[in-house]
Amino acid sequence: ATTIVWGQQSTQDFITIKGVVKDKKSNKTLEYTNISIANTNIGTITNSNGEFSIKVKDINKNNTLNVTNIGYINTSVQIDANTTDLTILLTPHPNLLSEITVLATEAYNIVRRAVEKVEDNYSNNNTYLTGFYRETIKKRRNYINVSEAIVEIHKTPYKIDASRDAIQIYKGRRVISPNPNDTLMVKLLGGPNLAVFLDIVKNPNLILDKNTLAHYSYTLLEPVNIDNRLHYVVKFTPQVVMPYALHIGKLYIDRENYTISRAEFSLDMNDRNKATQAILRKKPSSMRFRPEEISFLVNYKERDGRMQLNYVRSEIRFKCDWRRRLFSTNYTVVSETVITNSRTLAANERIPVRDRFNPKHSLSDKVQNFYDKDFWEDYNIIEPEESLELAVDRLKKENSK
Repeated sequence: ATTIVWGQQSTQDFITIKGVVKDKKSNKTLEYTNISIANTNIGTITNSNGEFSIKVKDINKNNTLNVTNIGYINTSVQIDANTTDLTILLTPHPNLLSEITVLATEAYNIVRRAVEKVEDNYSNNNTYLTGFYRETIKKRRNYINVSEAIVEIHKTPYKIDASRDAIQIYKGRRVISPNPNDTLMVKLLGGPNLAVFLDIVKNPNLILDKNTLAHYSYTLLEPVNIDNRLHYVVKFTPQVVMPYALHIGKLYIDRENYTISRAEFSLDMNDRNKATQAILRKKPSSMRFRPEEISFLVNYKERDGRMQLNYVRSEIRFKCDWRRRLFSTNYTVVSETVITNSRTLAANERIPVRDRFNPKHSLSDKVQNFYDKDFWEDYNIIEPEESLELAVDRLKKENSK
């Protein structure tokens, strides 16, 4: 087998473009907006404040940003070496409610057709994705752990299940509260391997197994436009009781080619014990773990004529109770990965087994502490929101005492 050699990134010859994306009518900032450099596979996504930064090489050649968001008309923005802060206004698509009136009985068949079309619609190559991963842990309202990494993801063709996909950490950093009382004593499903686990198209056992589609009931909602293409929106809810937790959510399916472009879903919390079994990997015996909300978001994007994974996010809110303690403690763990670049691999290229990230490990145990502001060089990242920047500064100061 050929070993992939990960290239070093130059700190020269790129320009950082920053901006914010807003709704043209309401002036509301738009999170999870895709920002990409036209005619390339390079991109990023806006943060929860609608803000982004993207690093552009060869600005004279790569001088157009494409901006897309669910329910909005695509926009292109010209940039040059003098571009600094951008404010990009997206126009909402018109209401499409009338489009679904004759389709109300077709929801299940639409989902089944989408599952049958996976091999036609998604990448049939070995693909190497570069991504930026961030994981944050909040104790009540305060951040106690921030970990970030550039990840290299090997995706096998979509006709092969996700068990052969692999992830490597190229470089990373962290900052952790030095207070021993802030140590999170539980281990949860998550980490950089979410880019493998949450790829619901490639990991059909999560929701889209042909043999278990009947476990859910399906309802058509108002259609939306994604990337200027009309999409069915199919809501799904459990209609059977299983020994494990099922999901509740929505699938966004292209009306013309039946591509699943987006999935929003959460664990059914009717039985909290089942939800706990789905995400909890380890905890002290004297602790009671109580999940409150477990939600996921998965986006796909067209690259080179086929759909590929573009963004995954998980949010887990829970409480921990200790014996002989009066009050419980609230925690929120958010993990997200945005794909910032991709290329096709030769059939025998792969990440060596010894370099693959083991999901049993914690990212914060594998990377170094935060230091210089140019750590990411010309890699694209998710712009941190202001509250996260302030939290990192606070934790840095606490660690330096």
